[in-house]
Amino acid sequence: MNIRAKITAAVLALALAPLAYCAAQDAPRQNAPDSPTVTYQKIFKSSYPEYVKIEINEAGTGTFDIRQLDESANAQPLTLAPEVTQKIFQLAAALHDFQGIELEARRRIANLGQKTFRYQKGGETHEVSFNFTMNDDANRLLNIFEGIAREEGDISDLQRSMRYDPLGVNDALKQVESDYKQKLLPDPKQLLPTLDAIAKNDQIIDIARDKARNLAGQIRLER
Repeated sequence: MNIRAKITAAVLALALAPLAYCAAQDAPRQNAPDSPTVTYQKIFKSSYPEYVKIEINEAGTGTFDIRQLDESANAQPLTLAPEVTQKIFQLAAALHDFQGIELEARRRIANLGQKTFRYQKGGETHEVSFNFTMNDDANRLLNIFEGIAREEGDISDLQRSMRYDPLGVNDALKQVESDYKQKLLPDPKQLLPTLDAIAKNDQIIDIARDKARNLAGQIRLER
């Protein structure tokens, strides 16, 4: 090997050394067990929406898909507040991560939609389905996920009204305000970007802008 070739080889080795080091450092993380996720799914034909699926991991990130059954899957990104995420995983743990647990109430109950809780971590998966349950922890978890679905529905309604029906924004805000006052929304701070956008939009009537501004202020005062 001539001198020029030796110099070139040495330069390449020095240039690639940091990349090799980074790859070695990343390898353990890539081989680490997957972060656990909790998924909620509901199928309720002839209702609105007919299909709800919310998946969240321990970091508080995940997806939601809310639609009618004849519509194409359309999962959207979701980020939850740490306290909401923590509560979801605490309740899942109280339910043994859905392993070997029966939640269906043995009563004659009308069809309320088939609900499924699923826990996944690496190759481990446990799930339980039910129409109606009397288990307190399961109902608390159900209420959180139903509240998340309600929040995303409220945000969607507000954004749709802003874009296609500015005069209808006030009516959409009345529903959001009602949901908030009834404490049906587990993570109302999710609404803030949309409420702020309404408050700043001079194409929307003043009463709606004021309502959005006031509601955003109430949410920000929450601890």
